Amino acid sequence: MMTVADLYRTEGKAELVGGEIVRLPPMGYRPGRIAGRIARSLDDYAEATGRGEAYTGTLAYIVPKLPSGRRSFSPDVSYYDGPLPANPMDFISGPPTLAVEIRGEADYGDSADARLAGKRRDYFAAGTLAVWDVDPLNECVGLYRPEDPETPVVFRRGDVAHAEPALPGWSVPVDWILG
Repeated sequence: MMTVADLYRTEGKAELVGGEIVRLPPMGYRPGRIAGRIARSLDDYAEATGRGEAYTGTLAYIVPKLPSGRRSFSPDVSYYDGPLPANPMDFISGPPTLAVEIRGEADYGDSADARLAGKRRDYFAAGTLAVWDVDPLNECVGLYRPEDPETPVVFRRGDVAHAEPALPGWSVPVDWILG
């Protein structure tokens, strides 16, 4: 049975789920570009509001053990508006306010959809206020919220996506995200 201490010693992006270290694959160029743009917009929002911080997929969030067995998240991009650890080298204790998952090569098909839906349920069980599912191939952003975790608000090219009410006033054009 792996622990949070083992996660600290794991190289690369990984999560702790069901007592196992689950390694996450690196991104391709388009998902990576999308992640950078979203992180940049969230960082601008954090600076403008004086609240929260934006992070890339290299950060881990540690949560109390969830019914699924999950103990951590490492979203592709995230925004966190909570207390930071006293030791700046530690993982953040608690869930992200907004988690952004950007689909990669292996994130399409029925089994991938089921895996991503399970992860969204875990985010909401931990206390995350909004989850984005960014789909580069279908060129859309799905906004999921805890009050209706199975039905997204879908933003497409020409739309301006948001994460209300989790990030009041933050929005970004889908065309700019997708490039």
